[in-house]
Amino acid sequence: MAKMTVIYKTPKDIESFERHYFEVHIPLAKQLPGLIRYEINEGAIVSTTGHTETHRIANLYFDSMEAIKTAFSSEIGKKCAADRKILAPNNEDVQIYLYDTKNT
Repeated sequence: MAKMTVIYKTPKDIESFERHYFEVHIPLAKQLPGLIRYEINEGAIVSTTGHTETHRIANLYFDSMEAIKTAFSSEIGKKCAADRKILAPNNEDVQIYLYDTKNT
């Protein structure tokens, strides 16, 4: 399985961010081809390392890294990437990680 983790810093306008995230971004992302599961944090995010700027974390699950590549090469994937820039226009406001997972 492969996973995409997206970490958003606290936006200047939280209400506007949340409205767009739930009304536009999530419905769009759920159309990604090959998406198995989409999950987000519920409630506060607690950092044991002192990070205080994190507002929202999302995890998207796919069968493989190739499936992630295919998803984001699609028309919907390109729309998701463009829409992400509405939520976090500057790369400093978001972290995105793609990785394979394994059970241990």
